[in-house]
Amino acid sequence: MTRKSVCAVILAAGEGTRLRPLTERVPKALCPVGNVPLLDRALARLAGLGLTGPDRVAVNASYLAGQVVGHVGDRAHLSVEPDGPLGTAGGVAKLRDWIGGRGVLVGNADAYLSDPDRPPGPDIAALLRDWDGETVRLLGQPAADPAAPGTFDGHDFTGFSLLPWRRVGDLPVEFGDLVRAVWRPAEAAGELTVVPYPGTFYDTGTPADYLAANLHAAGGGTLVDPTASVTGRCRQAVVGAGAVVRGAVTRAVVWPGATVRAGEHLREAIRAGDDLTVGVERPAGRLA
Repeated sequence: MTRKSVCAVILAAGEGTRLRPLTERVPKALCPVGNVPLLDRALARLAGLGLTGPDRVAVNASYLAGQVVGHVGDRAHLSVEPDGPLGTAGGVAKLRDWIGGRGVLVGNADAYLSDPDRPPGPDIAALLRDWDGETVRLLGQPAADPAAPGTFDGHDFTGFSLLPWRRVGDLPVEFGDLVRAVWRPAEAAGELTVVPYPGTFYDTGTPADYLAANLHAAGGGTLVDPTASVTGRCRQAVVGAGAVVRGAVTRAVVWPGATVRAGEHLREAIRAGDDLTVGVERPAGRLA
């Protein structure tokens, strides 16, 4: 099967409940990591595979859908779920007519992936290489506990799956997840393969993982947007466009347009606007 017979869907409809209250203002798919919205990172990864434009790429939206729709514009086909998110399976099912018999590469907008040896796109190209168009493939990494529930062949899922039309064409347009509707049935039939991802992966679903992904994107140092105004001290931090930092920032993220006032020390936290701070609890036993 050639890449021309494959389309891609980025799932961006979720509410991001674990990232509240940050996601009360911005949908999780548009939360910035390394000063780039997660959704833009996903679209860039697809572009690296040659998948671009509304004929080849779709994005679904539900929670704060207007923000997602406005951000995507004409870069992808848009599928809005007005009555609430349909889940990963329902979201794909709603795109049945658009998928139109093709295989579909499905990616989670909140997946942060980084391979030091390959740029976005080529880093997941093994998912499509020599695909027969009939089996299910998942991108994964070895699990700490290979026998734990939720693993596949001893691996944790890392954000992207490749699905044949015969397993998505009959999915009902109702709330459901791909794990139970597609992946586990394919696994039971001996038709699921895990393709190892060699780089770094965070699902960014919690404040701790979201912060970790940002610090990774900053390369262990400090990443400051050129339009930010910084007169305070920043160490291991990400500072967004138009942000103002007069105090100290350590292992933290300052969102675009946010403010850290003189005398403040933002540490192990995310700052949005001038009034919202989401702290990150350290795991037990971690040293400062």
